Amino acid sequence: MTVAPPTMWEVRAISKAFPGVQALDQVSLSLTAGEIHALVGENGSGKSTLVKCLAGVHQADRGEIRLGGETITMPNPIAARQRGVATIYQELSLVPTLTVAENIFLGRFPTVMAHQIVDWGTMRRESVRTLRGLGIEIDPDAVVKSLSMAEQQLIEIAKAMSEDSSLLVMDEPTAALGISETRRLQELIRQLARQGKAILYISHRIDEVFQIADRISVLKDGRLAGSSPVRALSVDTVVTQMLGTAVAEHYPKQHHAQPSLCLEVEELSTDLGVREVSFSVHQGEVLGLGGMVGSGRTDIARALFGVDRPTAGVIRLNGRAVRFTSPEQAIAQGVALVPENRKADGLFMNFRGPENITVANLRALLYGPFLDLRREARTSREYFAKLSISPAGMDRTVQYLSGGNQQKLILARWLFSKARLLILDEPTQGVDIGARIEVYKIINELTALGIAILLISSDYPELLAMSDRVAIVHNKRVLQILPASQLTEYRLLELASRSSHPSEGRRHEI
Repeated sequence: MTVAPPTMWEVRAISKAFPGVQALDQVSLSLTAGEIHALVGENGSGKSTLVKCLAGVHQADRGEIRLGGETITMPNPIAARQRGVATIYQELSLVPTLTVAENIFLGRFPTVMAHQIVDWGTMRRESVRTLRGLGIEIDPDAVVKSLSMAEQQLIEIAKAMSEDSSLLVMDEPTAALGISETRRLQELIRQLARQGKAILYISHRIDEVFQIADRISVLKDGRLAGSSPVRALSVDTVVTQMLGTAVAEHYPKQHHAQPSLCLEVEELSTDLGVREVSFSVHQGEVLGLGGMVGSGRTDIARALFGVDRPTAGVIRLNGRAVRFTSPEQAIAQGVALVPENRKADGLFMNFRGPENITVANLRALLYGPFLDLRREARTSREYFAKLSISPAGMDRTVQYLSGGNQQKLILARWLFSKARLLILDEPTQGVDIGARIEVYKIINELTALGIAILLISSDYPELLAMSDRVAIVHNKRVLQILPASQLTEYRLLELASRSSHPSEGRRHEI
């Protein structure tokens, strides 16, 4: 007879309210030593609030948290860490101007001479040991702001795993990671579970949850909608619990590619390492850029949008050669970018929704020399209705909106700007499955209008399902372009991780 492992952490009937919102309502969970417990739900379902209660950021209005059968209090994050809670938040908590090593040991620097002096040598050695143990090849002396989003996410993970903890809470840890990095992280998580840690794992990638979890709990509108061992569940069952309704198709792809070309890129190079890149995108087509994290997909997007200046090559839009030295010039020619980091690079977080939509095309709202605010509000309401954006964004700054609503605001901006080429860099990163499906439907609507889309995604099932063709990017070059229907996740991974060889610069297109 197998003896079940003991419950290590327990949340009992936790409730938490904010002004006008009941974020958690009588939620109970058991977190067992050695078990990977996945928590899923739409944006706004209460997942992050529960995480913050466990991390000592919020205090529950009612209910209790128990450790080893004993009711405990965690009045602040320091107390939670002392109790053994290590947390990786969806929003990175790194200090961009500090080094990797300083961030890993932030708040607990090793010291010498009666705690008077920081022991820099020990801190660096321990950082190297932590990074190597996780298989992360990043210089501990590198300044964090110089790293990519994916590399910063890995440092956040290393920071949490370096602490001596009994509960590891991971809120969207793979949102910025590619398939190979995700697999590596999953093996690390399994290793930690085998060591007896309790793992609370939050992700919007449902397929990924089924790969890693022992148990799945679903939150909807602040309440527990279900909790079962993963072997007793199906993807459709979990999605139905999350949304409250069945979903007929997770990737509702429509094909609208036209014979005429929107974009032609020939032998494009930049100072930042993009090398002799060539590809084309037809009107109404979705061309996916597939590759590992750091392969150069975002660098190509930046060059097309005028952020990084090309040093060689030709870019043609609708048959006419163009050269952009700024994003302003790219926008004026109908090129738009939904960036990977929407909060830092895509949105004005202290503006309301209407200002975020109209900012790229204010000329369309001028009445003489003045901005017609009534017309701006009327136009914004139309886009809010068209893209099913939360009405709260009409009157509140966008920092208070969910990730899915924020992403749709950026899409609304480029629809209003009359863009003809839309570059989507990780468009569903950190958004729930309901918002993902809405984004996919918007992609279909855009391509039906003849808008060309360049799609960058580290979610390989999404990339293959929503693209017409996929360009394989490796070492900032396009190696090969194939119809999406001819690729599988494993074949794409194999091509994207291939070693460099002399023929890489040549384009192989079908």
